[in-house]
Amino acid sequence: MTKRPKSRRKSKSENSRAPAPTSVHGKEKRPRTEQASRDPLDDFVEAAARALNLKVQPAWKGPVKANLATTFALAASFADFPLPDDAEPAPIFSA
Repeated sequence: MTKRPKSRRKSKSENSRAPAPTSVHGKEKRPRTEQASRDPLDDFVEAAARALNLKVQPAWKGPVKANLATTFALAASFADFPLPDDAEPAPIFSA
């Protein structure tokens, strides 16, 4: 049997706190997070490496990211190309 961590319930004193201070313009201050400034390709490279059980050295993450950016740019250049209804599918060769 595994132990589950107890959920932390707010005590009465924590619920009675005053609201967080707001900025001069009336908008709430939000702390900047590292994820907000990250490139989605960084997350994609890390997720793909985890899914494929690959160990990507930090020195290779930049080139992998550049290759993906190029691949996505090339794919976008022809992804919306209209094909006629009578277009034949590409042949499939097998050995």
